[in-house]
Amino acid sequence: MPTRKDGVTVDLHTQPITCLPGVGPRVAEKLAARGLSTLQDLWLQLPRQYEDRTAIVPIRLLQPGVAVQVEGRVEAVERGFRYRPMLRVAVSDDSHGTLVLRFFHFRAAQVAQFRPGVRVRCYGTPRPGQHGLEIVHPSYRVLDDGADAALGESLDPVYPAIEGIGPASLRRLIGLALDRLPDEASLELLPRELRDGFQLPSLREALLTVHRPPQDADVAALLTGRHPAQRRLALEELLAHHLSLRRQRIAQQAHAAPVLEKPALAKRLEKNLPFALTGAQQRVFAQVRSDLARPHPMLRLVQGDVGSGKTVVAAMSAMLAVASGQQAALMAPTELLAEQHLNNLRGWLEPLGVRVAWLAGKVTGKARAKVLEEVASGHAQVVVGTHALMQEGVAFHDLALAIVDEQHRFGVHQRLALRDKGTGGSGNGDAIVPHQLVMTATPIPRTLAMAAYADLDVSAIDELPPGRTPVQTVALSAERRPELVERIRKACAEGRQAYWVCTLIDDSDEVIAQAAQSTFEDLSKRLPELRVGLVHGRMKAADKQSTMRAFKDGAIDLLVATTVIEVGVDVPNASLMIIENAERLGLAQLHQLRGRVGRGSAASSCVLLYQSPLSQMARQRLETMRETNDGFVIAEKDLELRGPGELLGTRQTGLASFRVADLARDADLLPQVQRIGEQLLEQSPELAERIVARWVGGAMRYASA
Repeated sequence: MPTRKDGVTVDLHTQPITCLPGVGPRVAEKLAARGLSTLQDLWLQLPRQYEDRTAIVPIRLLQPGVAVQVEGRVEAVERGFRYRPMLRVAVSDDSHGTLVLRFFHFRAAQVAQFRPGVRVRCYGTPRPGQHGLEIVHPSYRVLDDGADAALGESLDPVYPAIEGIGPASLRRLIGLALDRLPDEASLELLPRELRDGFQLPSLREALLTVHRPPQDADVAALLTGRHPAQRRLALEELLAHHLSLRRQRIAQQAHAAPVLEKPALAKRLEKNLPFALTGAQQRVFAQVRSDLARPHPMLRLVQGDVGSGKTVVAAMSAMLAVASGQQAALMAPTELLAEQHLNNLRGWLEPLGVRVAWLAGKVTGKARAKVLEEVASGHAQVVVGTHALMQEGVAFHDLALAIVDEQHRFGVHQRLALRDKGTGGSGNGDAIVPHQLVMTATPIPRTLAMAAYADLDVSAIDELPPGRTPVQTVALSAERRPELVERIRKACAEGRQAYWVCTLIDDSDEVIAQAAQSTFEDLSKRLPELRVGLVHGRMKAADKQSTMRAFKDGAIDLLVATTVIEVGVDVPNASLMIIENAERLGLAQLHQLRGRVGRGSAASSCVLLYQSPLSQMARQRLETMRETNDGFVIAEKDLELRGPGELLGTRQTGLASFRVADLARDADLLPQVQRIGEQLLEQSPELAERIVARWVGGAMRYASA
């Protein structure tokens, strides 16, 4: 409940941070830059870890990598100047153990503090050093001799750093905000029967436990995010994000959409195709066709591995719009990918008498004016392009279906911008808006789809066309690079083509990576009998397109490229993929690159070249790539290793900014979140609104889209 102050009602949830002592305009500005403007924002600014200062650990019992608090006397001090300033302080205690404290940044006053015999209490993580265990830059304080300094009574929270505000100041401000935490009745939004069902504490109890863990708290559970208090917060946060997306879906469903139910053109297209649709393609098209026959906008995500045939499903869906005398648009994130779609669609649709138009940034002058006129008049029935489709000057005659490829590269707001190109895209409740079909070749883990795409129906093309042979994947140390040169020579002599992918364009002193330019020059010298091409992101679009086309046409044997070819042209004759510095790439990107080969009938290989030593995460990624070709299995592992924020990118609504929830860790909560969300939207929409407002904040701008 709001409190009263001087006769004025004050809602503590929304009370500005400036009400706290010590928060002037400059501090408030620094906090606001991190999204902290109200008391509630501070309550929800949760610790990222904890420091246990409730006990002193004997130095002799220290273990590398385990953070501890120790106390001892200074035995020796060494100040080095040889290469760079360094201060080393040897400390020992009654356990007859010795620990070195090492500082790279220090002041003369600090050196003066560390006199031999002085008692010091410090906290940090011991690591093996030249002379036994050492702690680099510990937090410490010098103790008065003979006096016993009190130990902490609870775990100390460590908050995410905020530029310009020290850790102690931030801890003090959050403590002051917690002192103003309202009673349970005004703070709690989840019904008691729900909390009891999960055996979870109230929000007030959870917040106090997470910010001020008692001495007997389960430290291991807190550090892994599995404590009941954290689960309580994660449940409500996941619920808020789910409700936000569901509200967006409900708002979208309030619009009208054209009914597209004439199948004749789609059937003609299927009959003319030089291949038969897989069972998965037929199933997903049936789902799309059912959606398009309704008078409300379709919102469907089609996910499928590289080469699973999503574009054919999109083309058949577009034919349902064209058969009704309306238009379809397909938007892709890069000109390379958009042009590949253009070539495929023209090859399939123009024999049916369908006009396919092309609109990208490089279409300029009179050519652009002509395309815009065709789009506006309706003469262009299917329009393929890049971000250029969303520009203000582009007006459709009657857009009925908007198709977005590689949805995660655009984000929600850009998808909605294309939707607004429809006949009534004013945003009013009675507007007629296009159906939306979004596609991704990056398979999405089920848990992530449940949380990230609650505003979409999700279909999976989980079957590859017949005749595809799985790509054989091996991981090799970069020292074996010369062997690969001979392997390329042999493959190309047999009439095959190969990719060599580099992670940088130019050489770098800071990152150990072979640059595309130098690799191109080196391979051209080593393989003079082969035609070697180069593609990277800094080339002019025309040069890039020309090289890619030459490779597709067989005029280039070996293509040296950066990851620009991750989603690129289809070259069935390419059977060898070499990825340099594979340890630097994520699983999804490695899988996308591997998908460039194995598109023909010949046995194909992917070689992951890595620089030693490998980190634990890099080793796991490479092992996963060797073990499976299944994009859905790889996606689950990628979620486990990298987390949802990095997987989806910050462009996706709110997901990169989860405060507590972790989709990999908290996946078991999602089915309940869905059930509770539907119940709240139906029975307590006002309560749902308050939950969204508490957790989602800025992402609410999409809620009414």
